[in-house]
Amino acid sequence: MSGETLSNLLSEARRFPPPADLAAEANVTAAAYDEAAADPDAFWAAAAGRLDWAEPWQQIRDWSNAPFARWFTGGKLNAAHNCVDRHVEAGHGDRVAFHFEGEPGDTRTLTYADLRDEVCRAANALLSLGVRAGDRVAIYMPMIPETVVAMLACARIGAPHTVVFGGFSADALRGRILDCDAHVVITADGGYRKGAPSALKPAVDEALTACPQVRSVLVVRRTGQDVAWSEGRDVWWHDLVAAQPAEHTAEAFDSEHPLYIMYTSGTTARPKGILHTTGGYLTQAAWTHWAVFDVKPERDVYWTAADIGWVTGHSYIVYGPLANGVTSVLYEGTPDTPHQGRWWEIVAKYGVTILYCAPTAIRTFMKWGEQIPARFDLSSLRLLGSVGEPINPEAWVWYRHAIGGDRTPVVDTWWQTETGAQMISPLPGVSTCKPGSALRPLPGISAEVVDDNGQPVPNGSGGYLVLTQPWPSMLRTIWGDEQRYIDTYWSRFPGYYFAGDGAKKDEDGDIWLLGRVDDVMNVSGHRISTTEVESALVSHPFVAEAAVVGAADATTGQGIVAFVILRATAAEAGLDGAALARELRAHVTKEIGPIARPRQILAVAELPKTRSGKIMRRLLRDVAENRALGDVTTLTDSTVMQAIREGLPEGSHGSGEEADEE
Repeated sequence: MSGETLSNLLSEARRFPPPADLAAEANVTAAAYDEAAADPDAFWAAAAGRLDWAEPWQQIRDWSNAPFARWFTGGKLNAAHNCVDRHVEAGHGDRVAFHFEGEPGDTRTLTYADLRDEVCRAANALLSLGVRAGDRVAIYMPMIPETVVAMLACARIGAPHTVVFGGFSADALRGRILDCDAHVVITADGGYRKGAPSALKPAVDEALTACPQVRSVLVVRRTGQDVAWSEGRDVWWHDLVAAQPAEHTAEAFDSEHPLYIMYTSGTTARPKGILHTTGGYLTQAAWTHWAVFDVKPERDVYWTAADIGWVTGHSYIVYGPLANGVTSVLYEGTPDTPHQGRWWEIVAKYGVTILYCAPTAIRTFMKWGEQIPARFDLSSLRLLGSVGEPINPEAWVWYRHAIGGDRTPVVDTWWQTETGAQMISPLPGVSTCKPGSALRPLPGISAEVVDDNGQPVPNGSGGYLVLTQPWPSMLRTIWGDEQRYIDTYWSRFPGYYFAGDGAKKDEDGDIWLLGRVDDVMNVSGHRISTTEVESALVSHPFVAEAAVVGAADATTGQGIVAFVILRATAAEAGLDGAALARELRAHVTKEIGPIARPRQILAVAELPKTRSGKIMRRLLRDVAENRALGDVTTLTDSTVMQAIREGLPEGSHGSGEEADEE
């Protein structure tokens, strides 16, 4: 067995210091690290001071009942007031809150004053349906302004919301409604996706056949599709909300009052509801948005290209940007509708200055080619961010070059649904960036990479990423199951938070994320991260995207099987499958070493991804080991796996043979 928890394979020598003009005006300087290290509680108290509090807190942090935290104890505030009303009261009501771009090309502009009026009307509408503080409301919506309004209306009246991504099934929706005991659902007839209306209301109707406690369904008309109607239960948004007064006094709630429940995947069939409360969450979401993106509310146009159904949408489309009074873009559709330059068309149209998106999107754009973004004026961009999974160094460099014009910092951020806000990231006016590295914990955050015994690994080694101190936006528990919260996050390394990610520290002590430890491969006694082998493959000019899995091997324990999506340059080279495999296997050997050389390399048209863009390596392992496929219902396109199986060479399933042995 290797002496290391995780083998440290790839190195990266490229460095990108911050642009001088950005550094000169940066919101946060290097002094923040020292200030936070000297007194983390005082640091977070100053961050909380950027919000409006109706009543002051008595204690900044209470960790006496660890692992159950309380932040800003005794303080009272209202999240919706902080996101909307206070900006209007400060004279910024005419500032645009959202430029909405529908997939069909329809647009809407909402100022902060518009948003305040709509949130007040929606809050009054919910009250008229009997919703009170503490009641849960389920939201199952497309990416439209009413989704933001619904969330803020819930926050305004103290009703925790649970937003369920509009691509999830009726069964998934039902499970979440039942788990949090929601009595009201907000939905739409449908939304637009890939050029056509995509229905939502039928899934709600199906889910509610087993949710008798739901008494009201508030329905936004978006597509005009015909929908089934349950008299006495269903009500049109445009009928109820428009009839309400645009005045509502926001009530201040305790800092620890529940703000939302977000469900994430668990190891059991029961949904895992992550609970976030108000004061600490809003403090860290707002501060990190201000610091990591260096936002200037008076001149930036900010775009998080994610879905509000994920935590990224909660923290960096809704609560963080609105708390900072920023102008944002909200886009309903897919990156390739009606053409593959749609994102860049939107950047040029609105003068977007900051773009935040997932590595899976970046790699897709790489596959399409940089000639597409080159058709559009992207000179307004001054900062780029990535979120979701570790970003390959080559994708990072492509992003900076093809989208950022070789001038923008790229902030690669690590955080999770459970952390609520960004935890590890460069600061754009301070950090010298390394392609593929999130660098170091943000000021006020304590993280470490440890070995199997919970001891810090030396620089140059890999292990498990843990958080060693509580932070304001941390999850408070798993809804309805405190023991599961303890067992899931706090039992592997007592006293430390661990949610399953591997990481390494380079020679400078900077952190590189290596993906889920569940995806680690054990090859001849070496524990190798899939992320590093995938990064080596993507660094070849033929490869746009790669997914790597370990498959059972009689000789080495596990053999590395790589599934690759090729760029157009591969076809132009004219290599057959065997020659291509030899080329790529030799490249991995050169980049990492013989230990990481894939046993097989299989070219595919698409990879199996969840609707949040994460690759389902479990299904690829099923293919590599010639097993029956597991559950495919969470995939964006469930036909991808069938296409992969049908497209593989004869005898490639589960073979222990070297493909094209050199």
